[in-house]
Amino acid sequence: MRGMFSSHEQLVKRSGKKGVDRPQYLKELVEEFLTSEHLESRRQVLANLSNFAYDPINYQWFRRLKIIDLFLDQASEGASDLCSLAVAGLCNLALDVENKQYILKNGGVAVLCECLLTGDEAVVISAITTLMFLVTPESKAGTSLPGPGTLVVRQELYFPNPCYAGEEVEVTVKLASLRKIITVDFSCTATEGKVVLEGSARLMHSKTLKEGQ
Repeated sequence: MRGMFSSHEQLVKRSGKKGVDRPQYLKELVEEFLTSEHLESRRQVLANLSNFAYDPINYQWFRRLKIIDLFLDQASEGASDLCSLAVAGLCNLALDVENKQYILKNGGVAVLCECLLTGDEAVVISAITTLMFLVTPESKAGTSLPGPGTLVVRQELYFPNPCYAGEEVEVTVKLASLRKIITVDFSCTATEGKVVLEGSARLMHSKTLKEGQ
């Protein structure tokens, strides 16, 4: 069963173009998610919300409507598909300073650490990436360069050695190339210089994508 508001086109058809505004549409999506008894409808709504998390213009409404809380709840207790979409949504918006503080204040680190144990590769990668955005001092890798609205075009992560609870980990993000597509290298080093994660990512700012540069 397809949800009533699971696409913008459906909402326009229902209320007319003049009757659709961004906060109202987001509110309708949240209400549908919370009231729907159908898993597929909830999945479609959460997928839309996760996609909207790319755009910084939505962030104030994500906080006001508690959409970030919804992501955290589903990442912690949702079905497998919902957990994956929720963590992806958190990853999309965690580069924003206010969102970062909101996630940290509401127990996001504990939730994301639990996601590392799911065994779902997509969930684990999104959780690790989000944690890296959160623990980097002042989120400089994303808020200063290239900035909020960053899209991950491609990412490769490797785990050469295990990392155990209680180990201190140092995260290093190195700018490898500064072009339209920005390349960064990741490295996580634990006790005695043991490398527990390494990889790279190619990033693009959403503004660049919209302008077709």
